[in-house]
Amino acid sequence: MKTVPTIRVADSTDAVVLPDLPEQVQLALTDIAGAAREGLLAMSVATGLAVMAAMFEAEITDACGPKGRHNQHRAAVRHGSEKGSVTLGGRRVSVTRPRARTVDGHEVPLNSYAHFAAEDVLLQVVMERMLAGVATRRHARTAEPVGEAAGVHKATSKSAVSRRFVKHTETALAELMARDLSGEDFKVLMLDGEHLAERCVVVALAITADGTKRPVGLWDGSTENKTVVRALLADLVERGLKSDDGLLVVLDGAKALAAGVREVFGAKALIQRCTLHKRRNVAEHLPDKDKAWVEAKLVKAFGHPDPDQGLHNAKQLAAHLDKRYPGAAASLREGLEEMFTVTRLGIDGQLAKTLITSNPVESMISIARTTNRNVTRWRDGQMVLRWTAAGMLNAERSFRRIKGYKQMPQLVRALRRHAHAETVSDTEPVGAAA
Repeated sequence: MKTVPTIRVADSTDAVVLPDLPEQVQLALTDIAGAAREGLLAMSVATGLAVMAAMFEAEITDACGPKGRHNQHRAAVRHGSEKGSVTLGGRRVSVTRPRARTVDGHEVPLNSYAHFAAEDVLLQVVMERMLAGVATRRHARTAEPVGEAAGVHKATSKSAVSRRFVKHTETALAELMARDLSGEDFKVLMLDGEHLAERCVVVALAITADGTKRPVGLWDGSTENKTVVRALLADLVERGLKSDDGLLVVLDGAKALAAGVREVFGAKALIQRCTLHKRRNVAEHLPDKDKAWVEAKLVKAFGHPDPDQGLHNAKQLAAHLDKRYPGAAASLREGLEEMFTVTRLGIDGQLAKTLITSNPVESMISIARTTNRNVTRWRDGQMVLRWTAAGMLNAERSFRRIKGYKQMPQLVRALRRHAHAETVSDTEPVGAAA
């Protein structure tokens, strides 16, 4: 049986007894060994502080010359030191930095300090923790240990974390709303609404010709009304979204979404209603004892390989429900033709299963909803937009291509035939598969 060697953490005495080493090296090893007892990150922070101090001194020496040596031609002189802070270990750590002034009295900038004092890394740390669900008041407890060598550290208070998160989410929102869409070949657009704080944010997820998903925009309103949807779609068009060669728009079933799509894109866009939403909406009008058999008939109708027969079966079911459950029948008939758009385009298999529901955009919204579960008070619409945008971009990092993406060329050809129907011969049905 193989023996596993035991690892021993060195203590401060190990460094000072090493023979034949200069005193300065022994002192440095003593500090690092002491930090090692507090953990690897603490040792790294201690080492970083030592390197940082050496860089500060090297830059000051370059500007003023060696300390203690008079130089009548020098351009700057040392001017003491002052306290500052840098980003290390996911927090602000106090440091002392040297100062210098030119011979005519102007402050000499310390470029190395400016680099380490930048908050880019800290902003990213705060963003990651918030998106992972860490509340602002718990950031200090979840931070890694940086050791005693780091001295006083700050910037983990609730208010400081909140300010940094606001700043980063403002950047995320601006990035999402400014994305250039003109260079992308989008073929599918999915729209859905997220209700937060008595507001409704309509979000848009686009899918390219190779099956890649990209969040492309969002718009705030009180409900999923036509004005909000039209504003969102107009913004997407202004940023370069094209429908000249056809576009499939998948909706959750809201009438306002469909009306906005028709107004902005016209006949170039085909609408596919989410079959899963339709089944849920119909079930809401039924008693529990009748939900199972109606659900089974809807699944069979929506999944029928012949769209005309599937539509016929769904209409028959609506007629059957008319007398006993008129609300369910009316819900089923609303937008029923648009339940079969993907099938009419000749798409089947896994790609059809993906595109007849709004699951991809709902999955993105679900991830965004997870990121904001710790919010206890929504202050305004801008806050809702910031958090939603941050969640959408966080979801994008884990995106994969849609299921059935290998069939996307078939969808591209079918959409092109639809968009240019006037050039198709009368013998070839519009939307037929290639």
